[in-house]
Amino acid sequence: MCRWAAYRGEPLYLEELVSSPAHSLIEQSHCATRAKTATNGDGFGVAWYGERPEPGLYRDILPAWSDCNLRSIARQVRSPLFLAHVRAATGGGTRRDNCHPFVHGVWSFMHNGQIADFEHLRRPLETMLDNDLYNSRTGSTDSELLFLLALQFGLERDPLGAMAETIAFVERLAAHLERRVLVRFTAAFSDGRQLYAVRYATDFAAPTLYAAPMGETGGYCLVSEPLNDEVEAWVEIPDGSAVVLGENGVDVRIFSPAGRPAGGMEAKLALVR
Repeated sequence: MCRWAAYRGEPLYLEELVSSPAHSLIEQSHCATRAKTATNGDGFGVAWYGERPEPGLYRDILPAWSDCNLRSIARQVRSPLFLAHVRAATGGGTRRDNCHPFVHGVWSFMHNGQIADFEHLRRPLETMLDNDLYNSRTGSTDSELLFLLALQFGLERDPLGAMAETIAFVERLAAHLERRVLVRFTAAFSDGRQLYAVRYATDFAAPTLYAAPMGETGGYCLVSEPLNDEVEAWVEIPDGSAVVLGENGVDVRIFSPAGRPAGGMEAKLALVR
């Protein structure tokens, strides 16, 4: 399983999450404590928002602990909103275009989790994308495909609704094709204004998610596992929850994809056997 960290608030140096804390994201890349795999050495990435609407993006296939450029960039770049990720591949090769975060226009997305039997669902899921979104797919992971499907289902209009619709559709497709129905999904995504996160799993065993305020910045960070030993500062976000970090602070909501309409896509299920 991967590890990730995200922040929204007053501008903060990336190193405050990526490299400086005792259990920073770089430390978690080779010594994660709340994941099935302690090592997350299949690449890394950072997406950050600055003066332009689109996020900056830096990704590589090196383990995060061995890339000196990452430490230098994290020390110099300040941002009011950024996403950082270290990868433990569960599918897709170790390639730069399979490293998180993924970016499309103003949107950025990163994920920790999996789709069961993805190799049997990949082709019919890709057929749901319009030409522009299909052509923007550069990698081979389930994570990137989930992101593009959410864009297809209206991420720009209703971020949490589109993400719920995406997961519900994957579950219904798996059932329709008589494959294992299982989505484990702990993800963060942003349009540069709001930061969203979701923790959900079909089997109620979603990868972990924690939240904590960041000192005097007025901001909050969301992480796969705490960045330090200050246990009381970190709140675990329950399975089946969505988090919205915006100008009004933190909003935690119930997240339940089951039973949501599929935006007219349900009829196409009969075409993908």
